[in-house]
This record gives sequence, C-alpha cells and structure tokens, in this order.
Amino acid sequence: MPHDCMPEGRWWISRDAMLLNLSAFFADMGYQAVLAGFPIFLVIVLGAPAYMLGIVYAIAYGGGAIAGYLGGYVGDRSGRKRVAVTGNSLVLMLSGLGFVATVPQAIALFSAGWWSRDSRTPARRAMLSEAVEEKQRGRAFGLLHAFDIGGGAIAVSYLLVLVYLGVGLQSVFMLTAIPLVVSTLCLVFVRAGKRRMKARAARPTAREVRNRGTMRGILMATALFGFSFYSLGFPILTIAQESGSLLGIASYMVFLAVSAVTGYAIGVKARELDMVRWLSLLGYALAALASLLIGLAYLMHLAVWVSYLGVALMGVALGSIETFEPTIISFASSNGDAGRKMGYLTASRSVGLFTANLSMGVLYILDPAYSYFYAAAVSIAAAAILLYLGKGFRA
Repeated sequence: MPHDCMPEGRWWISRDAMLLNLSAFFADMGYQAVLAGFPIFLVIVLGAPAYMLGIVYAIAYGGGAIAGYLGGYVGDRSGRKRVAVTGNSLVLMLSGLGFVATVPQAIALFSAGWWSRDSRTPARRAMLSEAVEEKQRGRAFGLLHAFDIGGGAIAVSYLLVLVYLGVGLQSVFMLTAIPLVVSTLCLVFVRAGKRRMKARAARPTAREVRNRGTMRGILMATALFGFSFYSLGFPILTIAQESGSLLGIASYMVFLAVSAVTGYAIGVKARELDMVRWLSLLGYALAALASLLIGLAYLMHLAVWVSYLGVALMGVALGSIETFEPTIISFASSNGDAGRKMGYLTASRSVGLFTANLSMGVLYILDPAYSYFYAAAVSIAAAAILLYLGKGFRA
C-alpha cells in the first residue's frame, strides 16, 4: 500500500479516505434529491402509469449490473481513480431531468445517470480499501455510508423545503448539478487508485481460499436480496398517494437519516462482530420485517407513522447491509482484484434489483400490499442462504 494513502499519526482516517467520504457526501447531496422526487415527477407530473416506475427502475438496475462489473474490472486493470472520476462526472445526467418533457426522455436520462453511478461504485470502494489500514476497513465503510446517506438526507431536506415553497421539481433537479460537480472535484484530488493492479496471481491467498464459501454465499444472498429490495420510490409513492407528496418525500429523509447513523455505528464495531450473522439478521431479515410492516400499513389503512416505522427499519437494514457487505468482500479479496470483486457485489445486487422492480411494478398494480409481502418473503430467503453458506467466514 503506498505510503501517501496510509493514515498518519493517531488519527485513523487518511486524507484520501476523507476525500472519498466528501465525494460520497456531495454526490448524494445531489442525486438523492432526484431519486426522491423522481417517482412523483414520473407518475404525477408526467402522467406515466405506476407500473412504469417499476420498468424504469428495472432498466436502470439491469444495466447497472453490467456497468458495475465493468467498472470494477476496468478499474483494476487501468486505474480505479480514472473509472471513479469518469463515472461520477456522468452522474450529472440525472440533473438533466430538469430539462425533459416526455416519459421516454425521463427514462433515458434516469437510466444513463444510474448506470454511471453504478460504474464508479466498485472502484470507489476499492480505493477506500487502499486508503485505510486493514483493521479499519469496517469503520471506513461505515463512515463512507454515513457520509453517503447523510448527504442524501440533506438533499431530501432541501427538496422538501423547495417543494413546500412552490419550486417545481425540474428546477430542483437542475440545482443538483452543483453538489455533483463538487463531488467529482473531490475525487480528482484523491491519490489512491492511480496504480494499475497486476493480473491476479495464479495461486489464491490462504484467506481467499478460506472465504470462498462466504464469497459465493454473499453474492447469492445479495442477488436474492436484490430480488426483494425495491427502490424506495415505491414507499414514497405509496405514502404520497395516501397522505400527500410532502409526507411521501419526508419518508425518504427518515430512511436516509436512520441508515446513515446505523452505518457509522456498525462500522465502528464491525471487525469485532460476527459480520455474516449480523448481515443476515440485522440486514436481510430486518428488511423483511420492514417490508411486511409497510405492506400491512397499506392493507389495513393504518396511520402514516406505521409506514414511517417500516421505512425507518428499512434504513437500519440498509445501513447494516451497505457496511457489512463491502467489508466482508474486502477481506475475501486480494489487493489486486478488490475492484473486480466489488464489481461482482454491485452486479449481483443489480441483477436482483432488475427482477425486483419489474415484479414490484406488476404486483403494485394488483395491490401495493402484495409487492411488499413478496419483498419480505425473498429477504428472509436471502438471510437463510447467507447464514448457511457464510458460516466459515474469517476476517
């Protein structure tokens, strides 16, 4: 590991790791406002049918599987920083939704922007693995998630205020270009990720061999979880249709805030925990409970706070998942192929998300409750698979 990428003195986090965190913070401060407003923009403003939201997400996440794998692979071979900067700069296409007037234009820009986001994620995660000591990886990924989601919470906050003041969604989308540009500039000044990694050694390390079962298990589980993990656009839309647009958007802020706090809190202790078991139970199984609660709230016409509780529990689940998954993968990889394996992680999730959002879109038409019950069942299956296949994991 290069000396300039390592933490200095007693402070555990390096300059590069902080720049990566700031880049994540400003990226989410931009595009999360688009994600929160997009369901309402597509269905209510542009007049698309609700099932179209599932189709759009399926296109975006399906293409994201390919983009994520390629981003990780190319990053290892040609330099992770180059891939991260390029992909992050192209996320600006999401801001371009401020200029569209038709549903096809919205689908095209949303999908292309999301593919760009997925292409840079594995490279950025691998850069963070370079930028901190091995023993601090759990803490680093937890902090990255906290910055990531913390920026998203600010994005939803200003979206709420501006919508309340009567500012149109498209005007807000255009404003998101500012933090997205700052995010890319932060990546430009990162020193980690410049090296081209050597081709993977023919003989895997002892730790890679020991953790092969966990690697297979986590990729299967994250794909299966992806089959259940609908975009939060669906709860936003459900709450907005039941209780109004402002409450729908505000639910996303609750989700992001809870997820940020959870990610950091777990990251601090990740190395001391049985990460596979905690990922299975506090991540996938809790996500199942959250989906079940949202579905019951809709089916039984319960008070809006019940839906909010489900959204908050989903925030805890995602904070756990986004911290434990990359940490486990980093320990199951060698330095030379960390980007490629982070790409596997992104691709596995995206393949599941492709199917999930198509299923959610169809089931949502029949009855929104059906879609949430489906999500709960598949999340439980993901938890069970990881508990079985990942029981031999060692960091």
